[in-house]
Amino acid sequence: MSKQAVIVIDFQNDYLASGSWPLVGIDAAVQNAKNVIAHARSQGIPVINVRHENPPGSPFFVAGTPGAEIISAVAPEDGEEVVVKHFPNAFRDTGLKGLLVEIGIEDVIIIGAMSHMCIDATARAAADFGFNVTIVEDAAATRDAEFDGLKVPADHVHAAFMSALGFAYAKIVKTEAYLG
Repeated sequence: MSKQAVIVIDFQNDYLASGSWPLVGIDAAVQNAKNVIAHARSQGIPVINVRHENPPGSPFFVAGTPGAEIISAVAPEDGEEVVVKHFPNAFRDTGLKGLLVEIGIEDVIIIGAMSHMCIDATARAAADFGFNVTIVEDAAATRDAEFDGLKVPADHVHAAFMSALGFAYAKIVKTEAYLG
């Protein structure tokens, strides 16, 4: 049997409606993430939290501010790993890969934010490192994006990235299917 870990990426206060970089659908995504995390804990599946920190002057996740803290509903429990990162890819310049290898992880379940940035970068890296990747897509959130004057609604951004990741990098599931 393969060994799993749930990786919770960047569910931090600045992404809430009250934060400085709010995401569309963040409350529902956090609730689904809370259920995925509770299931993992009940099954003895490791939960690894990833927290992004930016330097002063950044629009969000400024190190040492309340906005950079993990959302209380999905906060790590005592003994759970917290990986601090400074780039979208949670493997870049962190100990995440070494930690996963050390505890014998083969399958990573990814939840968190933002779908088109850190979820994308981390899922692709995980697959490239040989991990089997599952993304619980309704336990992830993003925001509207813009390109060349075209505003792209968050649900379209999310769908496009889940479609691309599902093509070659990850299995894409909903919370209910993952828990079932």
